[in-house]
Amino acid sequence: MLNRHARGFFTALFSPLARWLLKIGVSPDAITIVGTAGVVVGALVFYPMGHLLWGTLFITAFIFSDVIDGIMARMQDRGGSWGNFLDSTLDRLADGALFAGLAIWFFTGGADTAIAVAAVVCLVLGMVVSYVRAKAESLGFQANVGIAERAERLVSVLVVTGLTGLGLPPIVLLVTLVVLAGASLITVVQRVLAVRRQACQGTPQS
Repeated sequence: MLNRHARGFFTALFSPLARWLLKIGVSPDAITIVGTAGVVVGALVFYPMGHLLWGTLFITAFIFSDVIDGIMARMQDRGGSWGNFLDSTLDRLADGALFAGLAIWFFTGGADTAIAVAAVVCLVLGMVVSYVRAKAESLGFQANVGIAERAERLVSVLVVTGLTGLGLPPIVLLVTLVVLAGASLITVVQRVLAVRRQACQGTPQS
């Protein structure tokens, strides 16, 4: 939902920057790699040190690379398989680092095992959500159903984590992570059932 409604706004906002980056010779792949590196550094350096607000701000500064590289690819008419593969692969790395950073802090200095465990569960289920869709599509099935899209997961966890760094009670972060874990689990089930229905109908859908 967030992807559909926000795409037009962010495309208009970042198009001038994307055009300028292409003009000076920066490739979409470079933006993808640098953006992912920034997210990983923010998540695995700031969060484990307990700097939840600064970590969130640092990550947010790089998270929009995921929009910019897509705009650049479309401007170059390079929306091919390689770009999609690289973007999807590095998205999984960034997501894993985000939840891992939270888990590390709350297992250690943050001293809240419930939040740490919830972060680990979100990490695992988030990967499964992506894997189920990728595996289904590789077999010719459609599995693009569900309520736990990546954009919604990222926005919710980043906003609440940043506010926790400002003094929001940690219980709010715990509730957010539990809700995200539940939504991810529901999405996995929905996608598995969708593939099963298609398989029972006889042939994969391309």
